[in-house]
Amino acid sequence: MQNIFKAFSISYKSAPLAVREQVSLTEDEIKSFCLSIKDIFSIQECLVVSTCNRTEVYYVSTNDVTQDLIKTLLVQKGITNSEFYVDYFSQFNNQSEALKHLFEVAIGLQSKVIGDLQIPTQIKQSYQISADLNMAGPFLHRLMHTVFYSNKRVAQETAFRDGAASTSYAAVALTEGLTQNIPNPKVLILGLGEIGIDVCKNFASKEFAQITVMNRTRTKAEKLALENNFSIADYEDLEEEIRKADVIISSVMINKPLINRELIEKVGIATFKYFIDLSVPRSVEDNIEEIAGVLVYNIDTLRERANEALRKRMESIPEVERIIEESILGFNDWSKEMIVSPTINKLKNALEQIRKEEVSRHLKNLSNAESEKIEKITMSIVQKIMKSPVLNLKAACKRGEADQFVDLLNDLFDLEKQEALIW
Repeated sequence: MQNIFKAFSISYKSAPLAVREQVSLTEDEIKSFCLSIKDIFSIQECLVVSTCNRTEVYYVSTNDVTQDLIKTLLVQKGITNSEFYVDYFSQFNNQSEALKHLFEVAIGLQSKVIGDLQIPTQIKQSYQISADLNMAGPFLHRLMHTVFYSNKRVAQETAFRDGAASTSYAAVALTEGLTQNIPNPKVLILGLGEIGIDVCKNFASKEFAQITVMNRTRTKAEKLALENNFSIADYEDLEEEIRKADVIISSVMINKPLINRELIEKVGIATFKYFIDLSVPRSVEDNIEEIAGVLVYNIDTLRERANEALRKRMESIPEVERIIEESILGFNDWSKEMIVSPTINKLKNALEQIRKEEVSRHLKNLSNAESEKIEKITMSIVQKIMKSPVLNLKAACKRGEADQFVDLLNDLFDLEKQEALIW
């Protein structure tokens, strides 16, 4: 029976954050899950992706064990009332649907922010875990490299990767542009609400600046700093931290500006300082720009940038879908050919066995030079004999007629018996 590629997913499209949090997997939990399904269900190839927006499992199997895998995942997370959670999962038990979903996820068509630049890196990390566990076989290796090549094509051939399509990522992109001539710039992030956390996550994937986080609740800042190797500062040290920073990004929820002219005059501006205000209401007073060396960017400016980038990405979707379609078509051709590769190898081994037996009977009285010629000639003959059956088998794969040709070759050359004799 032929192996089929399948998948299941729980994402922001199908489940609220409270549910997604419960089934989200750490790297160690991903490894544990993969090894357990390898033992229990004999699954040899598996890819597990777990981010803040989705947890997905892709696997290769002759059997449909999706329901069992979902229950295994829930049990591992300590969830006993699995019936309540199963309906939150989308299932892709058709190979074409599972492939399409993986490509769309990996390229960013399924992301909360379309064209998310983090998702390709997250997919690569998941693939590395599978490879480290020896759970990436020929199918998954070929598939993932096809996905990565498609991502490269999307970046080179479309505008899908251009610009920053979210305000949080736009803030990071703006910071990178403003500080490109500052070695190891210092960035202070004020406020760790939803936007502040998104900014931190985007900075974590960039690694071009020293990041300090500041939040009213220090424990929240400590957790985030520990996960991303950031520094922490207390609110009482706001003046000193602004003095040290090149860029200050504020997303605090406050009724009146936290950063005002009086504070900045106390700080003293020795070099350029950039303030990016993501708060509504604003937490940075506009009039601080009257101080020499101070520049302020507000959320409206960033939204304009993000909306323009998003518009370009949306316009690029048909081109992205065309690349995905071409990639899946090519991969499917390879996948079909993989089905007949054992038969091709059997035929090759059978012909090679005949060649060796016949040649060995006639080499006894020949010189080394003559023996080498005979070897080359007979090997060339075998390769030419192989050429036509191989081409016909591959063509039959594309037509969906491979089974007939495989049976015919097995009967004509008695390949099952020949293989037994070889071994």
